[in-house]
Amino acid sequence: MGHWWVRNIVEPGKLPLLLALAAFLLTFVVTRVITRLIRAGKGPFKNVSAGGLHIHHAVPGVVLTIVGGFGAVASDRQGAGGAIAAVVFGMGVGLVLDEFALILHLDDVYWTEEGRKSVEVVVLTAALVGLLLAGFSPFGVNDLSQQELQDRGGALSTIALNFLFALVALSKGKARIAVFGVIVPLVALLGAVRLARPGSPWARRFYGRRPRARAKAALRAYRHDRRWARPRRAVQDWIGGRPDPRPARLPDRR
Repeated sequence: MGHWWVRNIVEPGKLPLLLALAAFLLTFVVTRVITRLIRAGKGPFKNVSAGGLHIHHAVPGVVLTIVGGFGAVASDRQGAGGAIAAVVFGMGVGLVLDEFALILHLDDVYWTEEGRKSVEVVVLTAALVGLLLAGFSPFGVNDLSQQELQDRGGALSTIALNFLFALVALSKGKARIAVFGVIVPLVALLGAVRLARPGSPWARRFYGRRPRARAKAALRAYRHDRRWARPRRAVQDWIGGRPDPRPARLPDRR
């Protein structure tokens, strides 16, 4: 275990990335726990306000991201300064992405249906950073044997091939499959060979003169969304909390 740690984490300089990922995930989890306690009126936590202005936690998150980012650039990846900067940066990113939907909509949609985008972005970001962390880098490692070079070359080739399949899946409107397909073998391949979602760049390019393909793609997308919408919402609610119910709209009597 110690040899693997040195070869794949310490020597390639991935320790700051690991610390940033851990700080990012821990900050997101702690932030969601605190916000859910505030929402339920439990615990000692309260919303932060200054002069009647509610201070969203994305504000200190931006500050921490700036400080950690510039600190990481100015420090050595192998030293303690780089490790500290990585932790500060990860904490800042966790706070900012937890309110990604608010930044996207320029509105306080944290506990609304639109606020689910924050959870999705956090999960996708963690997956991508995990991919970078798990990748076998051929650089920065000293005295590699021929077998180790071949193993790393094979791993990089597999990742590159999966990435190409992921690009095809992304062009077919399957963003989640594309992201996780880069990490998990064959997932991106399944997304690449199946029909594209209606309205995707692939569908507009190749289904324009194929009405049967368009109809089949629309029917498959409808069945897929109907089957997986409830489980996906359940997972999102478990991670980020259940959104507030939408207020009923009164009929327009004009």
